[in-house]
Amino acid sequence: MYYDLIIEVIDLIKIYEQESDHHQQDPYLFGQWLNEYYQKKGRPALPEPEWDGKVNGRSADSVINTSLVHLYKYARLHAKAAIANTSFSTPDEFIYLISLVSFGSMTKTALIRLNIHEKSAGMQIVNRLISNGLVEQAALDSDKRNRMIHITSKGTQLLNESMQNIRIASMKVTEPLSHQEKMDLIRLLTKLENFHEVKTRGQL
Repeated sequence: MYYDLIIEVIDLIKIYEQESDHHQQDPYLFGQWLNEYYQKKGRPALPEPEWDGKVNGRSADSVINTSLVHLYKYARLHAKAAIANTSFSTPDEFIYLISLVSFGSMTKTALIRLNIHEKSAGMQIVNRLISNGLVEQAALDSDKRNRMIHITSKGTQLLNESMQNIRIASMKVTEPLSHQEKMDLIRLLTKLENFHEVKTRGQL
């Protein structure tokens, strides 16, 4: 029946023991190694996916870029639905508040850069948050021209009241993915984002 396959798997496990840095008997780690092993041998573990226009020469880069743009738009739609009937005007406003809660108070420049906005657009978001009393600013002793942005108690309360809807909106974007698929996607997206962050920082 599957005797030849069993023998091949046993041989692969022997190679895995010799080549891998992992010593625990984890099937997932073995699966990762197996994918890399077959890729080195020129045998991809999974068949290459199909996509619209592939036979006409449409590249994988084009598909990835289009998908990222589409997913951003879907995420914005879910985010807008999550903040309906709240004091937030745009999803960017609650994202700025989440940034302040997650990373602490920071300068206007740092907050805008963290959220990948042009300075003019970022300043508009910060000014709306200030006008609504959701954040406050204080001048730095070392640089009076720059301001530290702090989330206010009102901003914290509004964010807490909205978080359940925001979490649901986030889950809707990744809804069909399994936990493992989400972990794999995080690794790939982090690799892309880190690359572009470093590249962009070098151009500033």
